[in-house]
Amino acid sequence: MFGFGILTGLTFLPLVGAAFLLTQKGEDEATLRNIRWAAFLTTLATFALSVYVWMGFDPSSAAFQFVEEKAWFGAGLTYKMGVDGFSMPLVLLTTFIMPFAILASFESITKRVREYFVAFLVLETLMIGVFCALDLVLFYLFFEGGLIPMFLIIGIWGGKRRVYASFKFFLYTLVGSLLMLIAILAMYNQAHTTDITVLLKTDFPKDMQFWLWLAFFASFAVKMPMWPVHTWLPDAHVEAPTAGSVILAAILLKMGGYGFIRFSLPMFPDASVHFAPLVYAMSVIAIVYTSLVALVQEDIKKLIAYSSVAHMGYVTMGLFTMNAQGLQGAMFQMISHGFVSGALFLCVGVIYDRMHTREIAAYGGLVSRMPIYAFVFMLFTMANVGLPGTTGFVGEFLSLAGAFKANSWVALIATSGVIFSAAYALYLYRRVVFGVLEKPSLKDIMDLTPREIAIFVPLIALTIYYGVLPQQILSSTQASVDNLLQSHTALLDAVKIAAAGH
Repeated sequence: MFGFGILTGLTFLPLVGAAFLLTQKGEDEATLRNIRWAAFLTTLATFALSVYVWMGFDPSSAAFQFVEEKAWFGAGLTYKMGVDGFSMPLVLLTTFIMPFAILASFESITKRVREYFVAFLVLETLMIGVFCALDLVLFYLFFEGGLIPMFLIIGIWGGKRRVYASFKFFLYTLVGSLLMLIAILAMYNQAHTTDITVLLKTDFPKDMQFWLWLAFFASFAVKMPMWPVHTWLPDAHVEAPTAGSVILAAILLKMGGYGFIRFSLPMFPDASVHFAPLVYAMSVIAIVYTSLVALVQEDIKKLIAYSSVAHMGYVTMGLFTMNAQGLQGAMFQMISHGFVSGALFLCVGVIYDRMHTREIAAYGGLVSRMPIYAFVFMLFTMANVGLPGTTGFVGEFLSLAGAFKANSWVALIATSGVIFSAAYALYLYRRVVFGVLEKPSLKDIMDLTPREIAIFVPLIALTIYYGVLPQQILSSTQASVDNLLQSHTALLDAVKIAAAGH
């Protein structure tokens, strides 16, 4: 493909769809229908191509695969793409979730329809690029570029306080990332390259590692988001349109976890060990504190947003245990959270489209009018709690098992989050779905339409399938996890030898 490989095709295919949408002029119903279907078919084609890449991917190898490299603008900067066991599952998650986000927007978005779908297709290209980039500068461009379409999606198609929420999202993330840019320049100055494969083998001096780790941490902690820099997320979720919330929860939050596992842990091993207690503390506070905050929310979206912060706490805790269970659990939790939180925001979108309110108090007794919806919402609520047999259980269990090996007190406090999550999730479900249907406005509410059922069926299938048979996801990350642990130990030893030499 013009001298480029399949990953470039996969990354930039949504842009082709976006370019086509820009040619569609007019506001008549036929044109708008064409725009919606063209966007949906573009995301489907991208997913099909990602499955084709996955079929050629060798999960038993820890090496980067499908690597393509082009000279860029001199000075050691290259256009380099590749995937391994950490990035391939996240690429698949991105391309899998996007068609549902597009499909969910078919009827709810009625103004600036063309621009809305263009923003989503551009966002998809930038998200896939983050997971495929093997050059630090390229990674940074994709990582930061994703801010712009999300900023527009929240700011133009969001709720009443959309401008406040979009600026808060933008400024929080930008400030953290500027520190990462300074760190990238320092790494280039030290290693004379921005090639990630070379930097992974570079021994950075111990003192330098600490500052580099903190700079990267500032960016990834905001993106995750970790306590106490999480406050932008509930605002962004509440104001974003349904599809925006789905993408934000299912994919954008994972960029922080991916950054930790791609850069912080392998490149700065000494600093990672040093700062692990800080990460543990922030993780358990996130798990316990945001679960308690979720308990008192009156807005359904805000409650689920706080639950996302709590679940990301398990990811950061698992990553910094630096053992196989913790890392595997963190990776699995990221994939699981993509399915489950994305589906929960779709569930909120279903009733919001009908009633135009997200207040918990506005609902009650929906089971008598919407039995199919009640079942779907129950299943994803249980997965969010971590019910055995769903993906939510596997990720949390492995993360907690890894944490127990690393620090039993951390595991003990984090386990309380399982109880808190059951409390707020079941409280939400009982108030919305059960009880007496007494509000007149709910008397004529419709159950799921065929389009909505088509959105939920694949998500339900994967949530249960990977909850019962998690091995496929675990085996795809196994080689990369083992390789990371080996190189982490080797680099730690090299730093100790160098320190002893002084």
